[in-house]
Amino acid sequence: MAENQNKLFSAFPPTSTEQWMEAVTADLKGADFEKKLVWKTNEGFKVKPFYRAEDLQGLSTTDALPGEFPYLRGTKKDNRWLVRQEIKANCPKEANAKAVDMLQKGVDALSFHIKPDALSTEFINELLDGIDATAVELNFSTCQTQIVKLAELLVAYFTAKDYPLDELRGSINFDYLGKMLAGKAKGDLVQIAKDLLEASMPLTKYRVLTVNAIELNNAGAYISQELGYALAWGNEYMNLLTDAGIPAAVVAKRLKFHFGISSNYFMEIAKFRAARLLWANIVAMYHPVCTSDCDHKSAEGECRCAAKMRIHAETSTYNLTLFDSHVNLLRTQTEAMSAALAGVDSMTVTPFDVAYQTPDEFSERLARNQQLLLKEESHFDKVVDPAAGSYYIENLTVSIAQQAWNIFLKVQDTGGFYAAVLAGSVQDEINETGKNRSKALAQRKEILLGTNQYPNFNEQAKGKQPVTCGCGCGASNEEGLKKLNFNRAASEFETLRLQTEASGKRPKAFMLTIGNLAMRQARAQFACNFLACAGYEVVDNLGFGSVEEGVTAAVEAHADIVVLCSSDDEYAEYAVPAFKALNGRALFIVAGAPACMDELKAQGIENFIHVRVNVLETLKAYNEQLLK
Repeated sequence: MAENQNKLFSAFPPTSTEQWMEAVTADLKGADFEKKLVWKTNEGFKVKPFYRAEDLQGLSTTDALPGEFPYLRGTKKDNRWLVRQEIKANCPKEANAKAVDMLQKGVDALSFHIKPDALSTEFINELLDGIDATAVELNFSTCQTQIVKLAELLVAYFTAKDYPLDELRGSINFDYLGKMLAGKAKGDLVQIAKDLLEASMPLTKYRVLTVNAIELNNAGAYISQELGYALAWGNEYMNLLTDAGIPAAVVAKRLKFHFGISSNYFMEIAKFRAARLLWANIVAMYHPVCTSDCDHKSAEGECRCAAKMRIHAETSTYNLTLFDSHVNLLRTQTEAMSAALAGVDSMTVTPFDVAYQTPDEFSERLARNQQLLLKEESHFDKVVDPAAGSYYIENLTVSIAQQAWNIFLKVQDTGGFYAAVLAGSVQDEINETGKNRSKALAQRKEILLGTNQYPNFNEQAKGKQPVTCGCGCGASNEEGLKKLNFNRAASEFETLRLQTEASGKRPKAFMLTIGNLAMRQARAQFACNFLACAGYEVVDNLGFGSVEEGVTAAVEAHADIVVLCSSDDEYAEYAVPAFKALNGRALFIVAGAPACMDELKAQGIENFIHVRVNVLETLKAYNEQLLK
């Protein structure tokens, strides 16, 4: 068999990188290789158009093994992850019924969000009735000021039920620094954390300190920012609590990281791989000592289990949309795929309709089944770190790790994560990133399918409105902390489109197609997509024999907008006659940026739409004119 394979491969002589570059250069026909094919990422590094085996030379990441320090390839030797679903436990009986139903449909991790004023022994008893705590991971969130009480109630409940407390798995979501990022925090961080660790001590496998880096993701952070700040965030808890006398191994084994998952498929795979690597090395710097017998010790006796990063991943809300919302299913599916391939420990797929309503039974079922399909039909849980050895992903892993590490060091140099949040520098940087991404979306340099590119032309919101956070959890602090901005990427486009719909005056855009067949069709398609982003009705046409014929048809169609679609050369011939024939009866637009643009402007033509135009600002201006 081996001989046959060798003979087969011998028919394909090796091709050197130089030969590939010669072929690429020839195809570029003089265009600059760097400008044309090398991608400069938002994370600050360059991605080449192709990678080869030699790009792995010198990378130590290729020597890593699954389940072994520094855990680049995973903290376990299999790729099983828990399917988690969130439940708002406003009524314990209803939440319990919902949880029991979910457990019968493939969920093996539950997350209960409990209002602080509802916490009581009776509430916990009713909430967890009939749920086997040894068979499912249980996760809990409540107001940070009541977090210790929640831990005490859980310990009391599990003890009364005679559960083996040291075998139960779950988490209690205490994240003081996360509340600071939202502009809310109360009490003393270290004291609450110490009290929580003491109260939850019998639950040895419960993670009770959380790094909710998903908040950065949902605020629009770049991947390297999310990871770099998450590392600094986790290190701050390690630093503060070890200084308070708590052993490093205890703190590290009680920490859990919640990451978001963006739609950047390969870079998200690389992010999770880099996260485990960097965190393992950070924890190792604390020289954690095993508090019990452990098979995972370094040669110096340090506890390697403490260096395992526990990761819960959740699909992003930043890129979810109100319009064309079923596209959200495609986004969350690819996001779930990247996290699964990267070896996360548990995952929540956000229901596709969460941007505009409380998820219903149907959307929650779809979200749950998205993960089950990856497991049961695609077998993503059967292979550990399939990305290992990929020339591209191994290089992405190293690049993202380097960028994240630079951010981590910068935070440490300025006094640590707590000081950075207090000063507002973290919030400022993430919010600035959000502004930059909003600008890129407005200019269509970043694409959000169905929102700023290829919108559903005839969709109406029909009463759907964006959901805003109204949790009210936590008290506003007295330090005037800056807050993260959690606007979704689509929010400004949605506001524009909802404005159009609410006006009751849906403008009609008529394509006056004339001249060169290929160019008029391309320009009409571009213009239709451009104007439909504001919810306008678009009317395409096969073509007109003359300007007069096209203008007459537009007027008869009661068009509010007439878009001249032709070639750049022909605009010099058609634009001015069409503009004069229309005579102000509709908004006149030229699709393109012809060389004769200045001459056309001199004749009174003001509106041109092309790839360099800010789509959002242009459409806002049109709405001001058309919706009066």
